[in-house]
Amino acid sequence: MLKNNLLYSNDQTGRYPPSWYATSCSELDHQPALAESVSCDVCIIGAGFTGLSAALTLVASGVDVVLLDAHRIGWGASGRNGGQLGSGQRLEQDELEERYGLDQARALWDLAEASKQHVKDLIDEHNIDCDYRPGIVHVNHKRGFTRKTEAYVAKLNREYQYDQITFADQSEVRERLASVAYYSGSVDIGSGHLHPLKLAFGYAGAAVKQNVRIYENTEVLKYTETARKVTVKTKRGDVSASRLLLACNGYLGDLNRQVASSVMPINNYIIATEPLDTDLAESLIRENMAVADSKFVVNYFRISNDNRLLFGGRESYGYRFPEDIKFFVRSAMLDVYPQLENVTVDYGWGGTLAITMNRMPYIKQLSANVISSSGYSGHGVGMATMAGKLCAEAMVGKLDSFNVMSAVDHMAFPGGTFLRSPLLKLGMFYYSLRDKL
Repeated sequence: MLKNNLLYSNDQTGRYPPSWYATSCSELDHQPALAESVSCDVCIIGAGFTGLSAALTLVASGVDVVLLDAHRIGWGASGRNGGQLGSGQRLEQDELEERYGLDQARALWDLAEASKQHVKDLIDEHNIDCDYRPGIVHVNHKRGFTRKTEAYVAKLNREYQYDQITFADQSEVRERLASVAYYSGSVDIGSGHLHPLKLAFGYAGAAVKQNVRIYENTEVLKYTETARKVTVKTKRGDVSASRLLLACNGYLGDLNRQVASSVMPINNYIIATEPLDTDLAESLIRENMAVADSKFVVNYFRISNDNRLLFGGRESYGYRFPEDIKFFVRSAMLDVYPQLENVTVDYGWGGTLAITMNRMPYIKQLSANVISSSGYSGHGVGMATMAGKLCAEAMVGKLDSFNVMSAVDHMAFPGGTFLRSPLLKLGMFYYSLRDKL
């Protein structure tokens, strides 16, 4: 069995990356590594939003759960991302209607809206302090996108009865953001942003209280199936379970080649400035909302609760992160906010997420005993949490909502696991040129 390079190429074993997130919250107590053979009803691989949400749903139904992670709880994309809890699916409703028809598109919208509410419900139920703030401003980096955005906002208001979003013309966008980089956009007060690692820790704390057995620093090497059980093999112990959930997202490695053919890991990066003067911080983004722009490789940014600008963007493919992440992302930040030229960047970190060809989550029943959920394509705070719930419900016989997501068709990436990365690089180079031109 080959070592999963994505788990070890850029990080120290069992340690969180040197991110602002990791330094701005208290770590959870370490959970033990698996060092024996255990049995359970359901084994989950991956202690991120998907796995933790699934565990909470299962244990509430009386299911005995073992949750494994190669590193720490929330160590992967769940604890490193931009923290935006967005509306809808990763694809807009127009495209979903064209691909799947009105009924399926509506069902997908309803599930996405339910995902936001589910996150908020878990925050309330378990008293999770994760700095949630309402509002995301989506901004257009090209003037020509204005008419489409205005029409799309009107469509959501009229056809989907979503009244939390409004159109913003150029004057409003430039009033909200101290930047001339954008021309129009929308303001969605039904969405929001939060501290993702604190959210993951909150989920995990609730799971531990409800007797979910979590094993950290426990890399899964492989699993095998029979008609009645799944055996999960780790370095120092095995898990025998009736059912298995693969909740690995970008860190799946070669555990399942069917999933790997359609779900591709990519790397994304975030920087955090030094704490800014309060007046400056409030001028950069009015009303403390988050921002995401219309570029194919999205820039996303927000102000932290200690007045830092958290700015995410840029992508890379393959195993290794850039040597200087701060430098790599800082130029994108200065394109938006040149007035920050003399501001120090204190933190820079990367993370591996997973995308699919159609940018929709890959949620599938792989066999009678194995389900996989991954490929959230940068829309995972809400959808990964909801996906965990749907997969857990499917395991106890509640299939309606799971079937809505699993019915979404997926294409494999061209070139297999060896050529897909260079081919995607070529495609991304094209889109980066289109963004600039």
